[in-house]
Amino acid sequence: MRHVISVLLQNKPGVLSRVTGLFSGRGFNIESLSVAQTIDPEVSCLTLTTKGDDMIVEQITKQLHKLIDVIKVTDMNETESVEREMAIIRVKAEAGTRAEVLRIIDIFRGKVVDVSPKSYAVEVTGPASKLKAVIDILRPIGIQEIVRTGVISMSRAKKS
Repeated sequence: MRHVISVLLQNKPGVLSRVTGLFSGRGFNIESLSVAQTIDPEVSCLTLTTKGDDMIVEQITKQLHKLIDVIKVTDMNETESVEREMAIIRVKAEAGTRAEVLRIIDIFRGKVVDVSPKSYAVEVTGPASKLKAVIDILRPIGIQEIVRTGVISMSRAKKS
């Protein structure tokens, strides 16, 4: 099962290396990783995805808690959250396909971020399923390159 884990940690050199070392040292794979500074410049939020059953993820979170610079670990699968990912896709856009590419991107609420005589670079943001759908639709037109971020996730605010 896929798990998204959010880790608040001290924004210091070597902390990310210790987190990834923990995974590799125990034979766990990181499928995606995204890390950036939070509102507090001393703290970063690392979001990673991994696969494993609940016991494995529990073991991972326990090991993460043991790291000195880790402040908080949250398995986002255990809370209501919002997930997003972004992709920049370079797709062929020659005279006969330009209008079709623009229609597809509009349907997926994406935007063109770069234009050349033979291609468009388009940005699409959303859950992984949306990115998969747009990639599947653009593939027959001719995808030249794809760059994706990792998943980012935030707990939903309490409604009451």
